[in-house]
Amino acid sequence: MYVLRNVVKTYPRGAAKVRALRGIDLTIPDGDRLVIQGPTGGGKSTLLQLLGGLDRASKGSVELDGTDLGKLSEAKLTRVRAESIGFVFQSFNLIPTLTAQENVETALVPLGVGTAERRTRAGEALESVGLAERAAHLPAELSGGQQQRVAIARALVKRPKVLLADEPTGNLDEAMRDEVMGELERQWKELGLTFVMVTHDTALARRATRLATLKAGEVRVTEQAGAGAGEGATTS
Repeated sequence: MYVLRNVVKTYPRGAAKVRALRGIDLTIPDGDRLVIQGPTGGGKSTLLQLLGGLDRASKGSVELDGTDLGKLSEAKLTRVRAESIGFVFQSFNLIPTLTAQENVETALVPLGVGTAERRTRAGEALESVGLAERAAHLPAELSGGQQQRVAIARALVKRPKVLLADEPTGNLDEAMRDEVMGELERQWKELGLTFVMVTHDTALARRATRLATLKAGEVRVTEQAGAGAGEGATTS
């Protein structure tokens, strides 16, 4: 479970400071599916980065399972990211010189997983997203939807409890968008993940359990009818 208390994030801009987040209070229960929406510059990606331990709050606390991520050393924070949090980005972030299999395996290297087990788990992860037959292909030999499914396999191969996605369908056409979103939803259900996604796509946002609307650094969370809404929404 995530618990955010009075989270403020500021960035320097010349001699001034920009407040990206203004005192966010938010609870994200285990197994929740939360979509974050809002205007450009409203703080969506900033919030996702704090949830993923990619940045630290300027004020307040971001707790994951009772651990304040902002108080961890860089080494411990890196370990939390490696073990517990999977990331999927808009730009896929695949290494172009590595095959699909090798790209997925890279997520297991920081965990000290041996070569044989890495190969087995990466193969299973690719099979789970329907790409076992593409394991030896380079990213350039795959469609955009296939590349994003490789990225999903890479995020999930380490068996995280949290999956964070930043505009995961932003570079895809409508057909590929629906394919990738369906895969993310299937993995969320089957693995019991906590799934938090940033998107501009209102059609995708409607499919989520809960919707967090961020505007001018402040958040409002609403339950979504018919989505199996979770508990613990806090608004500010």
